[in-house]
Amino acid sequence: MKKLLDKALNRERLDANKLRRLYNDLPLPDIMFVADNIRRQIHPDQQVGWQIDRNVNITNVCIAGCSFCNFSCRPAEKEKIFTTSLESYCAKIDELFKHGGNQLLLQGGLHPKYGLDFYQTLFRQLKSLYPTIKLHALGPPEVAHIARIEKTTYRHVLEQLVDAGLDSLPGAGAEILSDRVRKLLSPGKPNVRAWLEVMHEAHRLNLPTSATMMFGHIETLDERIEHLLLLRDLQSQKPEGSYGFIAFIPWSVQSKGTRLAQQYSLAPVPPAEYLRMIAISRIALTNIDNIQASWLTAGKETAQMSLHAGANDFGSIMIEENVVSAAGANNKFDAAGIQTAIKEAGFKPRLRNQKYETVVTP
Repeated sequence: MKKLLDKALNRERLDANKLRRLYNDLPLPDIMFVADNIRRQIHPDQQVGWQIDRNVNITNVCIAGCSFCNFSCRPAEKEKIFTTSLESYCAKIDELFKHGGNQLLLQGGLHPKYGLDFYQTLFRQLKSLYPTIKLHALGPPEVAHIARIEKTTYRHVLEQLVDAGLDSLPGAGAEILSDRVRKLLSPGKPNVRAWLEVMHEAHRLNLPTSATMMFGHIETLDERIEHLLLLRDLQSQKPEGSYGFIAFIPWSVQSKGTRLAQQYSLAPVPPAEYLRMIAISRIALTNIDNIQASWLTAGKETAQMSLHAGANDFGSIMIEENVVSAAGANNKFDAAGIQTAIKEAGFKPRLRNQKYETVVTP
């Protein structure tokens, strides 16, 4: 174990067996200590990032069939479906600017009729009306879905979206990068290979991206670790100087009132397990510098402890968030509250943008 800990502290690339041993055998304070030590090597200034942005759902129509989602509607549910109007976008962006933010996280879902032209038109309209707005939009499942509709390549879709105004690509729809899990949870979503190939093309285009993991449902520990190794391997393939994965965001599943909760007996992820996942993520992901704590799903206190377990970022105040909240996440933060929480944990708040560059606090 001493040799293994030395390898971890030296940021060596550990294989699945070694990571599994650390996860299973190290007491929680010890694995947190190792991860915190690695975090201090990368971020010695004790600053913790946070952001002001807004999550807007382009539409709630989606054919992915995710059993953990209470938000989406099938196309046939005419009385429930919506597509956000341009007037609504304007009102939401105006409010975002008043809060000091300039980024929209646009989540689309897999709409059976919305192809490349729809998203290009939307992005160009928003950029024309608000030239300084940053569009952190869609994700690998949406890109793969658009490519299927258009019968074209992932690269072509990404190039056209960037030309229309896409600034960065979220790591949405990763859940667990295991086809076994995906077939059970999200039967209509693209498979693991498609998710990774979209991200590979985004990295080749030097489009800033993030990566996520939703855990605590039907996955195994081995599948969680494989997820981390797939991300690490893909990051190692990015061109020199490319942004690649700027950050990794693991979050615990929220399943209140979902089909997932009806199908499986799921207990909430305990704080200790969440902290252990943050720590093993920091140890495993030797080439991804930023790890974000999910206060939305873990709660304030666990997120604060995550800053001592390898995380260095507190995410966004999320002026608006609908999907995870619809499954039971009800934690809230405003700008003052998120900074206070970071300070209470013993760190210095640092307002940032999606590229993790420092922004002057309004």
